[in-house]
Amino acid sequence: MAPLNVLMVGTGEYTTGFVGGGQSTSDKKVGVVGLTLFDLRRRGKVGKLSMKNISALYNGLDVSFDAYPSDATSRDPEAYKSAIDALSPGDAITIFTPDTTHHPIALYAIQRGIHVLITKPATKLLSHHQELLNEARKHGVFVFVEHHKRFDPAYSDAKARAKTLGDFNYFYSYMSQPKSQLETFKAWAGRDSDISYYLNSHHIDICESMVPDYQPSRVTASGSKGCAVELGCIKGTEDTISLLVSWEKKGDSTKIATGVYTASWTAPQKAGIHSNQYFHYMASKGEIRIDQAKRGYDVADDSAGQLMWYNPFYMKYAPDEQGNFDGQTGYGYISFEKFVDAVTALKEGRTTLDKLDGSGLPTLRNTITTTAILEAGRRSLDEQQTVEIKVEAGQWILV
Repeated sequence: MAPLNVLMVGTGEYTTGFVGGGQSTSDKKVGVVGLTLFDLRRRGKVGKLSMKNISALYNGLDVSFDAYPSDATSRDPEAYKSAIDALSPGDAITIFTPDTTHHPIALYAIQRGIHVLITKPATKLLSHHQELLNEARKHGVFVFVEHHKRFDPAYSDAKARAKTLGDFNYFYSYMSQPKSQLETFKAWAGRDSDISYYLNSHHIDICESMVPDYQPSRVTASGSKGCAVELGCIKGTEDTISLLVSWEKKGDSTKIATGVYTASWTAPQKAGIHSNQYFHYMASKGEIRIDQAKRGYDVADDSAGQLMWYNPFYMKYAPDEQGNFDGQTGYGYISFEKFVDAVTALKEGRTTLDKLDGSGLPTLRNTITTTAILEAGRRSLDEQQTVEIKVEAGQWILV
């Protein structure tokens, strides 16, 4: 079978490494999506690509692609439609765009038989998530939510070990990025989405995957404000958001666990870390603590003026001895390869959508809990009250 053709929707920091016409100042200076897919094409797993130049960094890596709209055309927010229309059923797209656009773009692709990889969160609204799930089944396409932390070796190992530690009791997580990210995201920060959707989605998904026997029952959110507005965001933009979530064991409501998920985009500029990230999981027979910001690898550089903790376990940008891209073992890369391999296996008849849902991959069905918690958190902030989560006749609802 011919390699998978892929359309990349969204050309911002995560796809290309460019923000506002210049290179990003984050740890994604040459992007993730584009670089990974160009390399997967080099390896023969991906075919035609649609969607600045990074070939000079990696031994003449082929970075050619078809652009929609063309370089001669002014910005067109509906360009994704013509780009998707140029695909054939069985091709795929990646969606790395503002949160409010995930649903319409994914739905348009699904209804045309296109497989979809969406950045987290899959959607902002629980109803949209369930609509995409139903439409994907109706059209027989695979939808993968790009929760790459599932493939972080430490987090993946923790998930396996949690199975032997008894009943879930407590989970606390923290994830932050420096204030400079508000410049990157100022077009949508506080308008179309918030820091909880952006960063809490990571650890809520990890927690969900670690405790499949538990279901969230209610969410209470709290947000701090002040810094983001002073940095130019619209009035009301939260700096830091914490979600307090009650979980109940399925089939035994007497067993209740607590989850606290905190995310911030107003961390210090020179903390030496782009993404501070850690969690503490406690169960009836043991506990797990992970600090994924400081992994025992630090670099002192006079030009940086500070000590830096890098994370090549996510994306390794240093080339190999032949000058080729050498980041195939990074969990950021693995996430995309898992998607490409799953779609290829589905098209070749080696797997089914049911088997993919049962594999532990972050499919739409396996991430619905995360969307429910995130929307409940947003509603709790807006309504200043606790929001309940219920499942009735197979449908998730917020009360």
